[in-house]
Amino acid sequence: MTEDLDRRLRRLRASGDGDALVDLGCDLADAGRHADAEACFRAASEAGDTVASFNLGNALAAQGRWTEAVDAYEAALSGGEADAWRNLGLVLEDLGDLAGAMRAYRGALDASDLEGGLQLAFLLREQGEREEALAVAGEVAAAGDPEAAGVVACWRFCTTLDPALEDDLRAGAEHFPAARTDLAHLLRESGRGAEARAVLERGAKLGEQVAWLPLGNLYREDLEDEEAAEEAFRAGIAAGDVYCHQNLAVLLADRGDLDGAVEQFRLGAEAGDQLAAQTLRGLERG
Repeated sequence: MTEDLDRRLRRLRASGDGDALVDLGCDLADAGRHADAEACFRAASEAGDTVASFNLGNALAAQGRWTEAVDAYEAALSGGEADAWRNLGLVLEDLGDLAGAMRAYRGALDASDLEGGLQLAFLLREQGEREEALAVAGEVAAAGDPEAAGVVACWRFCTTLDPALEDDLRAGAEHFPAARTDLAHLLRESGRGAEARAVLERGAKLGEQVAWLPLGNLYREDLEDEEAAEEAFRAGIAAGDVYCHQNLAVLLADRGDLDGAVEQFRLGAEAGDQLAAQTLRGLERG
């Protein structure tokens, strides 16, 4: 495969065949050869191929060259390549230009890119614009996006705890992991602990990070199975859920393992969990 790519690269480097250069660039990018892909896309882009400009932006972004990627995406957009809006938004968000990212995501939504519209909803929510975020997610859901429908159900449930949202959470659970955990919460609160457990265990099996913390809590609080709870919290930590440190620390402290508990509080605090940091300060003050 590498030999074939190299042979094609030598043959096409000075050919001026834009379509062939773009095809080769995509194959090189798939192989992780982003610098060579960049060369192909750049050659085609300079010949006026707007799809190549879009792919050039992707190759530059893959190399962490964010500012150059922005230029390439904007060139693609100038040529009418609307698919560049969402990726432009992602790069601008990485650069910290949140206003620019929002404009780009709005451009994506206006171009019927539902994933870009959902990115706009997430960014709005992160910035505290919850009503607008919900409205945008609702617009995307109404256009037929099942993930957005799960997002809407989840956000509404977080605000209202309305059990009437159960069917919407069930529909969204396979598309948006937080909808699954909210469904489990609803089931647990309505006395259906066994089903809540099954829902969370499915999420954990699917590799959904957000499933581990509530699953550990259910094991400990409902089933009094501290071994299973510890395993769940540690799995959550391994999956990147920093809040599992706090719950694991409390479990260890209750078991009498104070050194282990302090270590988990410390790890949680270092990862940004304010509750773990507060608890650790209290322990240090004695």
